Amino acid sequence: MIESKMKYENVEHQYLNLIDTILNDGQEKSDRTGTGTQIKHKMSDGFPLLTTKKMYLKGIITELIWFLKGDTNIKYLLENNCNIWNGDAYKKYKLKNVFATDVDYLTMGEFIEKIKTDDQFAKMYGDLGPVYGKQWRKWKTFRSDNPEATKGVSDSVQYFDQIKGLIKQLKENPDSRRLMVNAWNVGDLEYMTLPPCHYGFQVYTRELNLDERIDIYNQSVNPMSRSSDYFDEHMDAYGVPKREISLMWNQRSVDTFLGLPFNIASYAVLLMMIADEVNMVPGELIGNLGDVHLYKNHLDQARTQLLREPYKLPNLKLKKWFDLNDILENQIDVKDFYELKKYEYHPTIKAELSN
Repeated sequence: MIESKMKYENVEHQYLNLIDTILNDGQEKSDRTGTGTQIKHKMSDGFPLLTTKKMYLKGIITELIWFLKGDTNIKYLLENNCNIWNGDAYKKYKLKNVFATDVDYLTMGEFIEKIKTDDQFAKMYGDLGPVYGKQWRKWKTFRSDNPEATKGVSDSVQYFDQIKGLIKQLKENPDSRRLMVNAWNVGDLEYMTLPPCHYGFQVYTRELNLDERIDIYNQSVNPMSRSSDYFDEHMDAYGVPKREISLMWNQRSVDTFLGLPFNIASYAVLLMMIADEVNMVPGELIGNLGDVHLYKNHLDQARTQLLREPYKLPNLKLKKWFDLNDILENQIDVKDFYELKKYEYHPTIKAELSN
């Protein structure tokens, strides 16, 4: 594990400390790499969106919605100006046409435009295989009292929706130790354009005590005296949450400069979405990070970022009409269901995405 040399207060300070440690103590492989670490953030301390460089929150949320919709084709991402999977799709396109000459290939720009405008081409070359969304929403399984009897029979194939299953468990058995979603489907790895880097997450809930519920009520409704003898009934009537929910994700490979800030914010939004759906309060966000690295073409950018002093973390709120089930049922394309407040940031630091 990477040992912290500098003690920072919030999640951004932990992130900067991680960059500092990799730069100074990382082992150089094909690219500069550390070994592993963990980051923690209390959601009550603010939304964990980095301030030492401007972050593209709309792109982060677009990708998350793409996962939640169970989509695996980049067409939806492109239609919403999210380009983070373009390189992977283009690489797959060239592999499918391995005998073509350089003259025969579409340029990246031509490829992207054709995905946007040609549905048949998008279906053929825009799909990335059974990546995150497929596993989250449609995990392939076989169910039978006698598996051998139906081995190889197509109608024995069924699919399990892990997200809906998670929501159901949270509502029926919130103390379960099985509140997990997994993207690492060994049988599907060879068909994925890119095996999942963040390969699974788990949530944990706990009951809020009376004082905590009163504090939530005071923040969201109207201040009340603690001398009242009808707190529980009064707060229940206003729908004040009874539980706190935390989320921990696991990641095998971490692109620290470009990818990790996206992952932190994305799982924070997911935690807020789930909390809203089951009427709980977002608690702690935890990331267990495996192979933590900085690519060599990100080193100068990382050093630049280390020179910047973080601002106070912003606040993110989901709008009242937000409904997670609408996303899961593909009934709407959510473009603006959130409100980001008090986001103060340093300028963007450009770096190339490594595919």
